[in-house]
Amino acid sequence: MHLSSKVQNFKLLPYLCRFYILYMTFKELGIIEPILKALEAKGYTYPSPIQEQSIPILLKRKDLLGCAQTGTGKTAAFAIPILQHLYNDNRNAKGQRRIKALVITPTRELAIQIGDSFTEYGKHTGIVNTVIFGGVKQSSQTQALRRGVDILVATPGRLLDLMDQGYISLKDVQYSVLDEADHMLDMGFIHDIRRVLVKLPAKRQSLFFSATMPTAIVKLSQKMLGNPEKVTIAPKQTTAERVEQALYYVSKKNKPKLLVHLLTRNEIKSTLIFSRTKYGADKITKFLKKVDIHSEAIHGNKSQNQRQKALLNFKEGKTKVLVATDIAARGIDVSDLALVINFDLPNIAETYVHRIGRTGRAAASGIAISFCDGEERAYLKDIHKLIGQEIKLIADHPFLNSGDNEPSEKAKKPQRSQRPRRNDERSDSKKKVDPENKHKNDRRRKPFTKRRD
Repeated sequence: MHLSSKVQNFKLLPYLCRFYILYMTFKELGIIEPILKALEAKGYTYPSPIQEQSIPILLKRKDLLGCAQTGTGKTAAFAIPILQHLYNDNRNAKGQRRIKALVITPTRELAIQIGDSFTEYGKHTGIVNTVIFGGVKQSSQTQALRRGVDILVATPGRLLDLMDQGYISLKDVQYSVLDEADHMLDMGFIHDIRRVLVKLPAKRQSLFFSATMPTAIVKLSQKMLGNPEKVTIAPKQTTAERVEQALYYVSKKNKPKLLVHLLTRNEIKSTLIFSRTKYGADKITKFLKKVDIHSEAIHGNKSQNQRQKALLNFKEGKTKVLVATDIAARGIDVSDLALVINFDLPNIAETYVHRIGRTGRAAASGIAISFCDGEERAYLKDIHKLIGQEIKLIADHPFLNSGDNEPSEKAKKPQRSQRPRRNDERSDSKKKVDPENKHKNDRRRKPFTKRRD
């Protein structure tokens, strides 16, 4: 864009400068041509805020501490600089490929997603990456490691297993990334991470990303990073503001009926449904099957092949409805995801932001619907406090006045260990005894027997 000669008012210059700043391109960030070519093929011209701020720092080989929500584009923020460094460093390299970059991430799905991103962005660079994770046989993974890789994306457990077996050496690592660190903490991987960190060379560039920064995460970042640059993008409200949200009060027993009502009211598009438990996810798919709505579930009890097949079917549009638990869903990255439904509200408010971030990726908008029964009102209050706004309540639906404050099914059932009470025990234990009839009550008692010493 060139300034027109018709622009005579110099007061417009600040706004024109702001336009250029807002729409800085990847080329202007100094990205090399092989990577630019891959980005253009993906339709990426302008970096997201975290990419725009992080890439210049990382190209200078500085450590980075990044706080960013899901869906902000942070995978490209670290993948692009690493690919560029390796491309420039490996031009004259000979011999067996050695692991120069290590990316640690909490789930298999997220590891696969990151590996795919490295492959797509680096397809014209000659850089080789592989992904390792548990839950599958290690033979294909160890074969890839023997052939040699430049970038290794791994989950903590399988990484340590193959290190202990001698398949992986980290002595040549120059770039290390810890992604979704807060989720690592939730899943109990922090001790594994510490074991890995002591095996890394002291001289390296370290990148640390987390959606939240609790005390334990801050302490871990201090051990991993030297004197890092800090980038904080998208406060918690940003995702909530970008995604159109709606709330339905409904009883627990009527949640499945409301779900079917919403899915069948319009043509079903790509819909991701969140369940708090693995059992609940399977229960939802079974109910939907009864009303001829095809869906698939992914959670920790599913095999890796089952999960990957369900994800592939969902991405390709063969399956319109996918039901997932929070851990399994962290790696889901589906373009044009139309709708997210929180069948169960999460008991951790930050998880709500991660969930609705599945839709409205990057700069796109999306729709998120949440069901709330009587027992979930406290969770809802925490969510409102976190996102700084109240979710729009939909008061007009067929299942509104259905006892949304009813007790849970578990609370209704008597405990199995409770023995039947005799007739004379069924009166209220707190009932006061009439003083006039006290002697009658005394006569019904067993005679006192003196205790033997």
